[in-house]
Amino acid sequence: MMKKRRLIVLVLSISILAGTRLALTDTPAGPGLGKPAGEAEITQWDIGIMPDGEGLPPGKGTATEGQAIYEKSCVSCHGPQGLGDSADQLAGAKMGLASEYPEKTIGSYWPYATTLFDMIRRSMPMTAPGTLSNNEVYAVTAYLLFLNGIIEETKVIDAGNLAKIEMPNRNGFINIYELEKNK
Repeated sequence: MMKKRRLIVLVLSISILAGTRLALTDTPAGPGLGKPAGEAEITQWDIGIMPDGEGLPPGKGTATEGQAIYEKSCVSCHGPQGLGDSADQLAGAKMGLASEYPEKTIGSYWPYATTLFDMIRRSMPMTAPGTLSNNEVYAVTAYLLFLNGIIEETKVIDAGNLAKIEMPNRNGFINIYELEKNK
């Protein structure tokens, strides 16, 4: 019994000493995976778009241009005309948000067109996120806005007018960004 206690005390002492030694060295906390991000890497991923359009890049597109890109890069998940498949339905909502079976599509749910642009730019297509050019993202955004009856098929959208597009559910959320900006 005494040997067992001494062994436990010895193991605990070694553990405490080893932990103290590690804490006093210059080794980073955690498992030591990865590396600090450099300025170029941070700039590459610092692509946030605000509801008022701040951060939108140069470029432009129409629904007509966007349809071809959608059919090539999006239809396999979101279905023809955004009606849904293995991924969310993007257009064609027949039931409002207050109905028994609400449909959250771009036209019925999203409050800002700039959020749509940001989402597509960052994470679509799912198999190759971030690979669409700015013009392609504007075009797909225009196509999805057209499918939801928000813009005309020939309307050119760009950094100058995307934030001005009034989404049907624009008043369905509290805009914390605007609250903070107006303090």
